Amino acid sequence: MPIKAIADSLHVATAAFHGIDFLMTWNCAHIANAERIETVREIIRTSGYVPPVICTPDELMGNDDHA
Repeated sequence: MPIKAIADSLHVATAAFHGIDFLMTWNCAHIANAERIETVREIIRTSGYVPPVICTPDELMGNDDHA
């Protein structure tokens, strides 16, 4: 994540540290970013933690209708 997104990085790190299963967010710029999510998950794993499932509320609720 970019340095300007330090708060977003801390949000994800805190969730992983505390063993949170799901991290639900509307922040698709940095947290639920499809281009970055696997890199973030791998960093969490290599740091010895289990990454949370990072998703938007729509994804968590199974709502694919974005109308």
